[in-house]
Amino acid sequence: MTNFLISIIVLALIFDFINGFHDAANSIATVVSTKVLTPFQAVLWAAIFNSVAYFIFKDHGVANTVAKTVNADVVSGANMMKVIFAGLIAAIAWNLLTWWFGIPSSSSHTLIGGFAGAGIAAAGLDAVNSAVILKTASFIFLAPVIGMLMAFIMSLWFLSSFGEGWQSKIFSCLVIAYVIYFLQSNLVVDPEKLAGKTVYTNYYAQVIFYTKNFKWILLAFILLIMAFFALYLNKLNAHHSNLWFKKLQLVSSAAFSIGHGGNDAQKVMGIITAALIAGGQIGNFEEMPNWVPIACYAAIGIGTMSGGWKIVKTMGTRITKVTPFEGVAAETAGALTLFLTEALKIPVSTTHTITGAIMGVGATKRLSAVRWGVTINLIWAWVLTIPVSALLAGFVYWSLRFF
Repeated sequence: MTNFLISIIVLALIFDFINGFHDAANSIATVVSTKVLTPFQAVLWAAIFNSVAYFIFKDHGVANTVAKTVNADVVSGANMMKVIFAGLIAAIAWNLLTWWFGIPSSSSHTLIGGFAGAGIAAAGLDAVNSAVILKTASFIFLAPVIGMLMAFIMSLWFLSSFGEGWQSKIFSCLVIAYVIYFLQSNLVVDPEKLAGKTVYTNYYAQVIFYTKNFKWILLAFILLIMAFFALYLNKLNAHHSNLWFKKLQLVSSAAFSIGHGGNDAQKVMGIITAALIAGGQIGNFEEMPNWVPIACYAAIGIGTMSGGWKIVKTMGTRITKVTPFEGVAAETAGALTLFLTEALKIPVSTTHTITGAIMGVGATKRLSAVRWGVTINLIWAWVLTIPVSALLAGFVYWSLRFF
């Protein structure tokens, strides 16, 4: 392994670490602002579940998408190594700058923007996989909108459950029935596929099956908890329901942290794998060594432990005031969005997702409860992230010609 390749891997893991503390606010802002956990307890909780994602997301589809941002048939070998190096430098610079000013920008988009910008500097527009860029760019707007709609629906679901109306109970029963149907039809091992195999093989076939599908089992489990809880909300007074929502926030924040780890760590896995392919260490994405995901999940977990307190303030208090009930709705909606987009192999921003979800729960109170001025400033940062990172990376790549 060449020294340049080692430098790229180290830089990638540094970016992953920065991603962790830059995006720690995504996972802990609501749970800290509602005082369910202390800041230290919150970052420890988030870091653990960031790393747990390693055992849940096994297909690495997002990593594969990111690795294909720059076409390997146009830019390859030493040139690709320089492109990746320049992209990482630009991404780290933009992440640190936005962290310093407390702006919750997307680490995902700055990485993809930097990678694409350096690729364009190296070989023009043909170097960039336009399908990846268009898909990623579209979710700058779609991810927060999806998160906002899901959070809005979930908030209304819980709010209506406080009353004696039958609508929320019917909705809760429909959710329970659908989840059971989904598990039965999609996550039950087909005996016919295992026919004729030994007990030993049968047992391990089932273990592999459930390991691959554990993310859906986990998501179903979370939805069942929320649905059963909603059925009994009207039996609780305000004080007891608040206590239960605080307990549920531990579940919802853990789920969101798993989604965050699974989504964001994979982006760095894609970058490292692209570098390994360019350096001739492996032949294709499927040959990614086991140490790559382990190192990436560890780096993002340690980074989350460092916290991102400036951004916590923006996410937890400046967009809208969040209660434990609203925290559960926002985090669950964010987790659902991240799990679904990961299944679609789309690299989305956890920052955009949770911001949209927080806006969604704020809007259920009244539209004026959301501080739209703060939101507009965030959107400007989101829109600028990819082009600014691309320009920075292009400049870094151009500068490498002198070394």
